[in-house]
Amino acid sequence: FIGAKAYKDSKLCLMVMANFLHTKYHKLTGISFSSMYPGCIAESPLFREKREWFRTYFPIFMKFITGGFVSEHEAGQRLFQVAHDPRCSKSGIYWSWNGGPREDRGLEALEKGGQISGGGGAGGGWDSIYENDQSRKVLDVDAAVDLFYTSTSITGAEWPDLKQVVSPCPTLMVIGAVTQGMVKREELKRMREMGRPGIQEGQTL
Repeated sequence: FIGAKAYKDSKLCLMVMANFLHTKYHKLTGISFSSMYPGCIAESPLFREKREWFRTYFPIFMKFITGGFVSEHEAGQRLFQVAHDPRCSKSGIYWSWNGGPREDRGLEALEKGGQISGGGGAGGGWDSIYENDQSRKVLDVDAAVDLFYTSTSITGAEWPDLKQVVSPCPTLMVIGAVTQGMVKREELKRMREMGRPGIQEGQTL
């Protein structure tokens, strides 16, 4: 078991599943299915089993060298934005935040201990959200179908059986009504000719 690979694979599966549910249910329900990358949350318990030197220096590296660091608080704000911002009602999107990763990494970063929100903090603020590209693996349709049915089998999940409601064509409705009327007239005529009871002369539709 390789923890880092399992973590990456789980993220890939979540993105693939979000896209599959978008395709399967979005148009029928109006529910938005999306994924997001908030940035590198280097001080979370995610790295609790790493060596002490890694847990000490990795956050420093992400804060002051790459600029990819995001605090747990800011990551939570970004999750809230995806759930709340009307711009994020669009479905099937991989959301990220813009901003140069080496931006503003000077004196301000030192004064704030690397806790820069927005530019330089693995992206900009609220208004810098954008639709990120998705990899070939994420967009693999066959893998998505396999993942959906395999995970459903393992978890016993039950999914709603929704069908597309199709409005009948107005022209076809008129033709159908006329045809139905003609069939009924022919049936009445046939029954009168056969002398069936209950059919009076001159009865029409």
